[in-house]
Amino acid sequence: MGDFNQVTTPVNNSSPSSLGSNARRAGLNFAAYQELKSTVHRDLLSRVDLEKIATARDGRIRGQVLAVIQDLVSNLKTPMSGPEKERLCLEVLDEVFGLGPLEPLLQDPTINDILVNGHKHVYVERAGILEETKIMFKDDAHLMHIIDKIVSAVGRRVDDSSPMVDARLPDGSRVNVIIPPLAVDGPHLSIRRFGHVPLTDEDLLANKTLTRPMLELIKGAVQSRINIVISGGTGAGKTTLLNVLSGYISDRERIVTIEDSAELQLKQRHVVRLECRPANVEGKGTFMQRQLLINSLRMRPNRIIVGEVRGEEALDMLQAMNTGHDGSLTTIHANSPRDAIARMETMAMMASLNLPENAIRRQIASAISIVIQISRFSDGTRRVTHLTEITGMDDDIVSMQDVFVFQKQGITPEGKVTGTFTPTGIRPKFAEQLKASGINLPASFFEHSMSV
Repeated sequence: MGDFNQVTTPVNNSSPSSLGSNARRAGLNFAAYQELKSTVHRDLLSRVDLEKIATARDGRIRGQVLAVIQDLVSNLKTPMSGPEKERLCLEVLDEVFGLGPLEPLLQDPTINDILVNGHKHVYVERAGILEETKIMFKDDAHLMHIIDKIVSAVGRRVDDSSPMVDARLPDGSRVNVIIPPLAVDGPHLSIRRFGHVPLTDEDLLANKTLTRPMLELIKGAVQSRINIVISGGTGAGKTTLLNVLSGYISDRERIVTIEDSAELQLKQRHVVRLECRPANVEGKGTFMQRQLLINSLRMRPNRIIVGEVRGEEALDMLQAMNTGHDGSLTTIHANSPRDAIARMETMAMMASLNLPENAIRRQIASAISIVIQISRFSDGTRRVTHLTEITGMDDDIVSMQDVFVFQKQGITPEGKVTGTFTPTGIRPKFAEQLKASGINLPASFFEHSMSV
């Protein structure tokens, strides 16, 4: 994981729990095994200056340290087999250069999230499914040591005076830490992994996230500079979908991205990436999304992409969309397209300009043309459940019409969600704008359905 995964020796995927099991077969319980590992670590401290080498990237240094660890382990009086000694050596090496018990998880590309609830419980998410691992830390002090290694590497700190940290690792992965007294049951660590190989539109089709007609309609909307909002819950795949849509933007356009934590992976050359900054240890130096959004308007952007709108910057984003920055994209947390519009209205009112609700709704109706709702289902699959067009105002209400919907039909005995992507038969009003841009979609796109 970025600078944390620079181990040059082969990584054994055995978890500390399996190591503990092997140790128990050698007559050791988990506590005794942890004490054995601590003994080797203490002996290593007496022979190597770990302060100087812990951040080294030279493979030779790691190899030399591993040789010292192997020598120490070979001199242990506790009976252990060759593979058990090798695993013990690699664990101690992970404590020195990596993130200890978390290293096997960080080396596993199938894991999307790592969730540590105190030193005894570690969960991971694979393919949208949450599962508990058998990995454990020795105690809360051991977990805090690993947390300190993570946050200090990105120039942050966590202690009683600053018990919460939200940071980004060098590889883009997001880290959140919260410790006592705010966390009642010990330190908690959450790592949202950063995908090194971004998904493509073909991946979305293969995963049945949406259908080809839906994709072609969205692709045409991006190329025709239509403003789009992607709505969904946490972990639904909003940023992944936003990454795919951004790939349809022309290389000839200047793009400015604004994110709370930089995650977007745009392939265009002319991209300016802006990221919020939290307060420093003195509580100063904060730069929020609204400040970055206002500043971006002075940077001559053709398009503005806001990673996620979550506060008063919503009003400035709407105004930007209404004043020449067509084709802008953003995401929002909401459970339906209608809820997304309601949240947008609420956040715009947070700007405290005393604008009447009707004026804000008219700005929303004028600025946004499409709301794409994406959801994660119980089997871990992610699907676009609504592709909705905003058609204008009807009295004081924002008018909306669904163009495509996903209708859930049931769950198979294996737990798989079944359903149908169904066009509503409505040809969107922005189809004329697509046609004017040279994009002609066949009428059949809006007539047939596809079961999954």
